[in-house]
Amino acid sequence: MEVESETQELHIHVNSEPERKSSTEQRSHNYSWRLRVCLYVILLLAGETIATLLGRLYYDKGGNSIWLETLVQLVGFPLTLPCYYYIKSEPHKTNTLANKTTSSFLKLSSVYIGLGLLAAGHSVLYSFGLLYLPVSTFSLISASQLAFNAVFSYFLNSQKFTPCILNSLVLLTTSSTLLVIQPEPESSSSNSLSKYKYVIGYICAIGSSAGYSLVLSLTDYAFEKILKKYTFKAILDMVTYQSLVATCAVVTGLFVSGGWKMLRTEMEDFKLGKNSYLLINIGSMISWQACWIGSVGLILEVSSLFSNVISTLCLPVVPVLAVLFFRDQMSGIKLIAMFLAIWGFVSYAYQHYIDDPKPEEEQEIPQAEEEEKETQEEKSNNIQD
Repeated sequence: MEVESETQELHIHVNSEPERKSSTEQRSHNYSWRLRVCLYVILLLAGETIATLLGRLYYDKGGNSIWLETLVQLVGFPLTLPCYYYIKSEPHKTNTLANKTTSSFLKLSSVYIGLGLLAAGHSVLYSFGLLYLPVSTFSLISASQLAFNAVFSYFLNSQKFTPCILNSLVLLTTSSTLLVIQPEPESSSSNSLSKYKYVIGYICAIGSSAGYSLVLSLTDYAFEKILKKYTFKAILDMVTYQSLVATCAVVTGLFVSGGWKMLRTEMEDFKLGKNSYLLINIGSMISWQACWIGSVGLILEVSSLFSNVISTLCLPVVPVLAVLFFRDQMSGIKLIAMFLAIWGFVSYAYQHYIDDPKPEEEQEIPQAEEEEKETQEEKSNNIQD
């Protein structure tokens, strides 16, 4: 009997981690999980597309405040506060293991402050890039965020470099590089861009893509290693506290730079009128908040890689809408860049499809564990006999 109990204890100890991992993987193929992922995908795609177009409209019709355009990307977090009311409180575990894995207040504060400051920096670069570049060019350059995400995920999230990912890196890098060698800067509906501003916009767009990818990878790392929670409340906490820190940083920049003094004049001189000025900024705020919730939700449910891939789905949509609404020129080089970027996205998405475990494969795991358990029980019975 002693041998049997020791054998069972050893079996439970060895297989405790795989069983917990298996249960985590199995949640990825149930109905509720797919419904949540679809919801987050819609929020991310709709939010990012609408916010980008509204941001370009703001600049084209007389808006010039970098700080205000940055602020509307972050200040919408109070819209999600009512969601806390509908979240059921979770029972707190009091065992030793739970106490060891619970993050301290200092760690949580460091996570939210660090990610919030990075988000603020990324948003400022985003606003500069959108100001100095046509929206179609800006959208194509933003596709480079997949390449940056692959690099950051390699170091932070144990992402492996496969032939498909390497192919995607080359294509996306080439796509972004082509936009630099255009014969001359393009014209927007508001003003002709100087070569200097075009280069500044290009650098800011690349920096924004790198910052966004770093925020995604670090968020993924925080969920896995620090927060260790997989709930909707964890998503709300991440979006709310991160946006709160970023908003405080941007508001400080707005007042220190003196940009707040020009907002009243800017609203009065806006070409579409005061009401349109307010509606555009409110619409941008709501769209960006939806984008952030969708992005963080996909990180929690799947990975930062998948969230970035879905974000890049806006790639063929935004340039086409920019041509229709803002009369951006679609040059031959831009068409080639779009084709290479879409090719890189497909290669990246295909690698994710390969890595995604199939339901049949997941069903084999419990069967193998049951067979192993039966074998060990037979051995222990033979020893007892």
